[in-house]
Amino acid sequence: MGKKDESLLNVTNGAGDNDKESYEEKLKHVSIISKPMASRKLAKKIYKCIKKGMKHKTYVRSGLKSVQLHLRKGERGILIFAGDVTPIDVMCHLPAVAEEKDIPYCYTPSRADLGSAMGVKRGTLTLLIREHEDYKELFDEITSEVHTLPIPSL
Repeated sequence: MGKKDESLLNVTNGAGDNDKESYEEKLKHVSIISKPMASRKLAKKIYKCIKKGMKHKTYVRSGLKSVQLHLRKGERGILIFAGDVTPIDVMCHLPAVAEEKDIPYCYTPSRADLGSAMGVKRGTLTLLIREHEDYKELFDEITSEVHTLPIPSL
């Protein structure tokens, strides 16, 4: 019975183990197309904005299917991708869609961190954060910083 509880504890704290990894260690696991990558400071601001956005229904869209649907319907915001997605073919078309619709986007090193910022134990590939008056200042700051990130060229 003790072993069962121990293994259950390890599973539930899976996202917590990922927090022990440093930002540089997480960058080692990102895919080659993960550009522009958010700096450590910007990633922290993004996670804070996600936490604030989760308090309001429909202001944070998560998951590939939901984000694709709402982008197609014309929703605007900041698009956040996880850098450690495998296979990358699943979501490699979305940065082009974001550029086409003039939506700012960037990558963060870990999908587990995106999930934990949302308050769930499971990671997520993509997030669309919409603007809300409760976190407008932070949202505008992130948007301006994402616009200053270098856009990858071919």
